Amino acid sequence: MLLKVHGEDAYCYTGGKEFNAALPTAVFIHGAQNDHSVWGLQTRYFAHHGFGVLAVDLPGHGRSGGAPLATVEAMADWLLACLDAAGARRAVLIGHSMGSLIALETAYRAPQRVAGLAMVGTAWPMKVSPALLEASLEREQDAIDMVNIWSHSTLAQKPSSPGPGFWVMGGSRRLMQYVSSRNPARVFHTDFSACNAYAAGATSAAGVQCPTMFLLGKRDQMTPPRAASRLIDAMPHAEVNFIEDCGHQLMAEQPDAVLDRLYGFSARLAPAMGDA
Repeated sequence: MLLKVHGEDAYCYTGGKEFNAALPTAVFIHGAQNDHSVWGLQTRYFAHHGFGVLAVDLPGHGRSGGAPLATVEAMADWLLACLDAAGARRAVLIGHSMGSLIALETAYRAPQRVAGLAMVGTAWPMKVSPALLEASLEREQDAIDMVNIWSHSTLAQKPSSPGPGFWVMGGSRRLMQYVSSRNPARVFHTDFSACNAYAAGATSAAGVQCPTMFLLGKRDQMTPPRAASRLIDAMPHAEVNFIEDCGHQLMAEQPDAVLDRLYGFSARLAPAMGDA
């Protein structure tokens, strides 16, 4: 589904069904140098089991136009404008990595719009090493390779890949190359810089009152579970779930486990969105 947000095309994948704003809404927000496709399994299931789905491509990513936005705060404002354009008044926000910070900031800025918050593979501060920041600016392919090595717990899924010819790490690498090919701007560097600079995490987390779930990979090297502790401590009402044998790319490495946790959490909140 194509919308107009701030004068630019904004693409939202709707899970294979037409978006219906009268249903409980689930919004999926991808991480750095990614797009809506990282949520393929989860979004299709939600869309066919009682939810209206909006899996956004952030500006400058995937099929969305415009330049990549330089701050988490600007992305949160964009997300709210995207919800307005889609006619979604209240939603569960589900964000991965950078997307989790966007979801957090959105829930803080517009609590009346957010029924629940799921933070997948998150951390705060979400600092990026100077070497990786430099690589994302000057040697983007090196940055893509580094991130994919660090984001997966293993070179291949055990006991085997999900299907013949399927390679989890290779698929993630190719997606990042695709995002680069569609936008000549330094999307990766802009995304990483936004994560690195986001300073409001503790304040925003303390101000979020909606039900919140943390979903963390036990073997995550990009955002280790301990790196989420400041957010978790600021949100004593939050539930915390861990997935074993899983790195930072949880949706690709353990898609069924991620779906089970996210859908179970969101389905509990669906009745409260009936008047949305």
